[in-house]
Amino acid sequence: MGFRQFVLFIAALMATNAIAIDSMLPALPEIGAALNIDTANHAQIVITAYLLGFGAAQIFYGTLADRFGRKPVLLVGLAIYTVASVACFFAPSLGIMMAARAIQGVGSAATRILAITIVRDCYSGRQMARVMSLAFIVFLAVPIIAPSIGQLIMLVAPWRMIFSMLCLFGVVLLVWTVARLPETLHPEDRTPISVRGITFAFGLVFRSRVTVGYMLAMTMVMGGLFGFINSAQQVFADAFGARELFTLIFAIIAVFMALSSLLNSRVVGKLGMRRVSHAALLGYLAVTLVHAGFVVGGIETIWSFSILQALMMFFFGLMVSNFNAMAMEPVGHVAGTASSALGFVSTVGGASLGFLLGQLFDGSTLPLTLGFFGLAIGALLCVLFAEKGRLFHSTPSSATH
Repeated sequence: MGFRQFVLFIAALMATNAIAIDSMLPALPEIGAALNIDTANHAQIVITAYLLGFGAAQIFYGTLADRFGRKPVLLVGLAIYTVASVACFFAPSLGIMMAARAIQGVGSAATRILAITIVRDCYSGRQMARVMSLAFIVFLAVPIIAPSIGQLIMLVAPWRMIFSMLCLFGVVLLVWTVARLPETLHPEDRTPISVRGITFAFGLVFRSRVTVGYMLAMTMVMGGLFGFINSAQQVFADAFGARELFTLIFAIIAVFMALSSLLNSRVVGKLGMRRVSHAALLGYLAVTLVHAGFVVGGIETIWSFSILQALMMFFFGLMVSNFNAMAMEPVGHVAGTASSALGFVSTVGGASLGFLLGQLFDGSTLPLTLGFFGLAIGALLCVLFAEKGRLFHSTPSSATH
């Protein structure tokens, strides 16, 4: 494919996960009613089941792609995603829906791992950075518009048609991959699957203090993000009685995260990952404390919630990519395994924490905001562990990685 088409293709692969999560959010009450879920909080399992499948499967795809090639593994993942979308459409009960959503997440995990891998196969250096930056700009639009897409579908059709849209998206990517994507792994670079080699690589990952500390810190802040995603529809509908504002305010909050990600790409080279992410972590902690104070003080409104949540997501965008990069710094020689382990722990752990946080929703924002604050404290402790009690110090490579 040409350069522009390649960028759009990578962006579409990256968007698969976000659209499968965020397009569901406006439909959670209807899904709960249709599947006879007697407690509103339990409808959140539709999100969490997907995230658990998505996180768990990441640990396998890197190794499989190195052995069997990028294209066949990506095609298998997209096929799983598409078939699971059909199963979700027809799911008659919560149990079947949970299983189908988990399998859908398993399929989607291939797009996350393979998108980055294929870019690395085809480009290097500044050109690789350019591809990822352009694809990321397109990708950032998805969380902003996905809830509105789900809402628009529900205005003209039943909620199950959202899964038809996801199925169609999977089919388009399948056809696109078959027709236009060549195999990007050279035959001589294929590596056999070795239990001993995998075990050795995982041992290196989990013996690195920096890697483990930042991996757990990212798990904490991801828990806050998933807790918000799980509870957001209920917060606007039940806590504030403003369900009609949900998709608009959710989009505005997503814009703040997108802006911070773009800002990070501009300043991290000058300031370094540690200075940017540590300052963002302290800012995140301060906002969560103020947020909890508003609720405890009885002065929380839909507007204070939205503004403070947007600020939290702004700081989140300055943290997560840098935490990921710093976790990878000491284990670059086993980058594939390290990336899989990092994705597995942060997504499964974050999804579990987010689900527990979402289940505490009691019609107010108090459990959610206190949970944000607690997870922010946990993230700070993990960073202090990684850095041996120091913040803001620089390393020779921190400004360039």
